[in-house]
Amino acid sequence: MSEATTLPAAPVTRAARTPDFTFGKLLPLLIFFAVALIFPFLPFGDRREFLLQIGFFTLVAGTMALSWDILARSGQVSLAHAAFYGLGAYSYALLMKAGLPWLAAMPLAALIAGLFSLLLGMVTMRLSGMYFAIATLAFTEVVRTVIQNLPESVAGGATGILVPALLGGNSRQQYFFALLVLLLTVGVSLAVRLTRLHHAFAAIRQGEETARVLGVSVVRYKLLAFFISSVLAALAGVLYAGKTFFLNPLETFSLANSIAPLTTSIFGGLYTTLGPVLGATVLRIAEELLHNTVKDGYLVVYGLVLILSILWLPRGVIGLLRRGRHGGDL
Repeated sequence: MSEATTLPAAPVTRAARTPDFTFGKLLPLLIFFAVALIFPFLPFGDRREFLLQIGFFTLVAGTMALSWDILARSGQVSLAHAAFYGLGAYSYALLMKAGLPWLAAMPLAALIAGLFSLLLGMVTMRLSGMYFAIATLAFTEVVRTVIQNLPESVAGGATGILVPALLGGNSRQQYFFALLVLLLTVGVSLAVRLTRLHHAFAAIRQGEETARVLGVSVVRYKLLAFFISSVLAALAGVLYAGKTFFLNPLETFSLANSIAPLTTSIFGGLYTTLGPVLGATVLRIAEELLHNTVKDGYLVVYGLVLILSILWLPRGVIGLLRRGRHGGDL
């Protein structure tokens, strides 16, 4: 990997070691999901629908952040997450429009995004660092432009397209389904951390030439990381489409949808499973609190807090919580 790559690399001795699968390391994730399960049943009164909506999009943000982190573990700094998020959302909308049931449309939409990631990966695998990031950003803009210029009868053009409500618009069911998707993403992340993929991704992140000497098929593993990450991001896009009932190219493929999972992962803690999930939860709650307390310019305050947090917490929130403890993080 070239010196232009901005993501930090863990020491070789630590990165090459598969984390021990202990209950103590799994406990924080279990607590998170336990709290998330009981959240919809708390006595919120008239604010129930509003808080369920916040909870839903927090889970979607966690899925996006963790999917991006899985790709980052192989040393790839991608700005194409908005593309896969949008491809999943639009593919789902078009498949539903064609008459497919949502249970079939959802995995098929994710697979379509995954196939596009393989095409992009095969073109950009020789790039690294900022060159790879710029190429993925350009891909997002190309996809957005193509979707925006399709006939309105096909994908709504620049105006946008209506999407059937997921699960009949039932907020509680939508929330639990988003929780299920996040649970799937966490399961994939743990599988990557606890199998030979961890060794391959860590070796590639340390240096592609070194990885090749060690017998790692760099291109194959980088493509696999890209595929896994894009499929999970596309599932998040499907959730978004089914919740908002409407897709617009400018919003769906916005740069914010590529930057948000990156910053969330760094804030929470790179190369871990709990970090991106925790980061998404903290940042989403912080955003809502600032929005309600600093109505004018809350995004400026939010941005400053985020920047300072990233600068002063190089290992993210998860590093702060586990300071002084030894052993790999799940």
